[in-house]
Amino acid sequence: MRLLVLVRLLSHRRPATKSFLPLCHYTPALHHLFRSMATSSSFDPISPSNTRVGWIGTGVMGQSMCSHLLKAGYSITVFNRTISKAQPLVSLGAHLAESPSAVAAQSDVVFSIVGYPSDVKSVLLDPSTGALSSLRPGGVLVDMTTSEPSLAVAISEAASSKGCHSIDAPVSGGDRGAKAATLSIFAGGDHSIVTQLTPLFNLMGRTYYMGGPGKGQFAKLANQITIASTMMGLVEGLVYAYKAKLDVGLFVEAISTGGAASKLLDSYGERILKRDFEPGFFVNHFIKDLAICLKECQNMGVALPGLALAQQLYLSLKAHGEGNLGMQALILALERLNNVSLDSPGKASGSASQL
Repeated sequence: MRLLVLVRLLSHRRPATKSFLPLCHYTPALHHLFRSMATSSSFDPISPSNTRVGWIGTGVMGQSMCSHLLKAGYSITVFNRTISKAQPLVSLGAHLAESPSAVAAQSDVVFSIVGYPSDVKSVLLDPSTGALSSLRPGGVLVDMTTSEPSLAVAISEAASSKGCHSIDAPVSGGDRGAKAATLSIFAGGDHSIVTQLTPLFNLMGRTYYMGGPGKGQFAKLANQITIASTMMGLVEGLVYAYKAKLDVGLFVEAISTGGAASKLLDSYGERILKRDFEPGFFVNHFIKDLAICLKECQNMGVALPGLALAQQLYLSLKAHGEGNLGMQALILALERLNNVSLDSPGKASGSASQL
């Protein structure tokens, strides 16, 4: 980011309104000099006064994450295919762009968090409308979508060929973590660039550097495998408690302080009992994640039967038209298998007695 500050200062001497020198003005020697100077301690770190931010994808997660940067004072240009989903950020002061390339033209750092790997390719790598097509040398792409590790490597290589940088930084923590700025951020790419991005990442959660390009995605996929099996255990436990004629609400409260306690239980236990299937994370997107996990397992020769079973159960939700529900809707698949419903009167809630 120190490189960006220098380039922007130099560009102020030019009559053009763009804040970076065109790529044709960068000789290899000059670019090498700027890269060397970027590691110097004589330049200020990222701050609202020297860094313009772009944001692509303002859905359930992106809207909350971007809002933290806006509230911290950053100038932000946003793009979303469904314009109405970007309006809350525009109301907070964000500028609306007509394409990802238009976002990058006004940004030093461009974040993206979209749905599928195909969306990532489109918004970042499309030769005419993608963000990389108009990102200035020294600029940074930060893809926070859960996507394919191989795609993260390809984006990094494409960015490097233009004198830019790319970081894969998928997140975990769901809609609540996004709203509370307590996300876990799995970062892959150049360690020095991740370090320079810390002031931005800190506004969204805690960053864990996982290694080179693609390693952030590998870490997130391992996270999704863990979540899939944990969610399976949670909904099976709830169905078992119901069939045993326990007060399921009391059961959830009782296990929340024991060995079965987990963030997943805290986040989704009560939602399941209240039949709240609003998406903090869509079933359709989780199916996508699990499919990528299975593909990588095949590539690595790893057998994970729990992962495969979880994907099949989530696919059954999609087959029933429930793909746009939250991932906690897995309880519906288990209820159908056992011909029960936890929504039955008298067993949905309870209060623990202190003995």
